Amino acid sequence: MSRLEELIPHYIRSMARYVPGKSLKQAERESGKPSIKLASNENPFGPSPMAIEAIRRAAGEVHSYPETESPELRQALAAKHGVAADHVFVTAATSSLLRIIGYTFLSPGLNAITSELSFISYPILAQAAGATMVKIPARNHGYDLEGILAAINSDTRVILLANPNNPTGSFIPVEEVDRFLDRVPPHVLVVLDEAYSDFAEAFAAERGVEYSHGLRHVREGRNVVIARTFSKAQGLAGLRLGYGLGHPDLLQHFDRVKTVFSVSTVAEAAGIAALQDHHHIQRTISNNLSGAKYLTEKLTEIGHKVLPTWANFLYVDVGEDSMTMAKRLEAEGVIVRPLTGWGAPTAIRVSIGTPEQNQTFIAAMKKLVGAAVK
Repeated sequence: MSRLEELIPHYIRSMARYVPGKSLKQAERESGKPSIKLASNENPFGPSPMAIEAIRRAAGEVHSYPETESPELRQALAAKHGVAADHVFVTAATSSLLRIIGYTFLSPGLNAITSELSFISYPILAQAAGATMVKIPARNHGYDLEGILAAINSDTRVILLANPNNPTGSFIPVEEVDRFLDRVPPHVLVVLDEAYSDFAEAFAAERGVEYSHGLRHVREGRNVVIARTFSKAQGLAGLRLGYGLGHPDLLQHFDRVKTVFSVSTVAEAAGIAALQDHHHIQRTISNNLSGAKYLTEKLTEIGHKVLPTWANFLYVDVGEDSMTMAKRLEAEGVIVRPLTGWGAPTAIRVSIGTPEQNQTFIAAMKKLVGAAVK
């Protein structure tokens, strides 16, 4: 086996593994008490009830291979976004789309660019293709677009912008994105990762600003791909379902790289139903708006620094080692995400839960702060 291992390219052997947040079952086994999970930005109300019913109906079809292009879901998404179906590319979650983009555009000697303190999976898409991921230092906990522009060279093929950003929840104003795209050279693809778009659109409406011109750029035929997911507002994280929006001339090449039958019949059926469940989505978004306000106020009162969010989570600087804080919270039955792996050793990311979950989290934080003061 050692000889075979030597034949694996060095850029694969040196890759860091993605480390997911601790599961609810694992945390409960370790703490020995019932817990709540506020670590992975999942929908606190679970999946859409309409999606659950669609899953039940589709279960009887799982003996057959799914249609490779998920045509019904593509049509539903095309109608939702006002584009032709050939502008929609359905994948097994956003992470799959990102991998496909990496394999399509990157190879040894080339590079992609993103920001530090951004989505932890971005470097994987570059390194898996043997390319280099260039990470520009964050600016105000978000993207330094001028720094990214300055880093572009003849070997750059992909730029990744998470908007809102994960894990900081920061937002890039539409005017800045527009000016940025006008200056990106034609040999570079810009990926607008809008995984948290449902929440960002609600915050934008509340704050009197526009969220995104991404669809406009796609319709104009710009070198842009929008990445979106069903894992958040629709509550389908366990089914692994996402999609990209882009020009069909580009998407046809993604289709060559995509794993055949990667989107299951059950996932497609659930996605179609979830899009129609406006009540579930609105309930989720409304809860997120009020939950963000509640948690921000309570955490600030405790003495923690909380960044303004445009997503369904908060970036909280707890002023001490985040791994230690996360362990102490687990002992209280609350799972959060320490951000040491992102280069933020004193920060945690906490997902916005139900009102009851948010209150439980705040009670645990108050208890820990009180214990530290004694």
